Amino acid sequence: MQHSLRLFPIAAALALSGCISFGAKPPPSLLTLNATAQPQPGRTQSSADARSIVVQTPAVSTALATARVPVQATAGTVAYVKDAQWTEPPARLFARLLSDTLTARANIVVLSPAQSVSDPSGNLAGELRSFGLDAPTRQAVVIYDAALTRVNATAVEKRRFEARVPVSAIDAASAGASLNQAANQVAAEVASWVAAR
Repeated sequence: MQHSLRLFPIAAALALSGCISFGAKPPPSLLTLNATAQPQPGRTQSSADARSIVVQTPAVSTALATARVPVQATAGTVAYVKDAQWTEPPARLFARLLSDTLTARANIVVLSPAQSVSDPSGNLAGELRSFGLDAPTRQAVVIYDAALTRVNATAVEKRRFEARVPVSAIDAASAGASLNQAANQVAAEVASWVAAR
């Protein structure tokens, strides 16, 4: 009898475990960004003979401060794409994509903030205003307001970059592919702007 009383709490806990969830169910796969312009493996860069820059993680609104993919359902409402989730917040993914693109396309040495202390470098900051889907137009939309301070300059240059890519469906697979394409388009335009002078 004592054995059966001891087993009852365990059996009850096992039965309840099928009904209780201790966290959101993870999606089947996670989304990430891949730069179409990649730094060459084995290539050494030096800030002694090339311009350098620090790429800051862009500021984002509350709607983008998450690993989920926002979708503008109407002019005044935002939802999230079902089963679509980034490997990490999109602002960090976008900053890394910018760094890779600047290195590959503009021949600029991308430094961390700590590395730039002893090396005069430019600074690229800004705000990621949109990074999601627009349901009425069926487009992936990336809008980045960049703020650039060039090397040995005090003035800040600001410029908006925007890319819109058609999306075949409002789902995770389509969102990932279209947002990756739009993000790379914006990054390429930013690299051309930064390298212009």
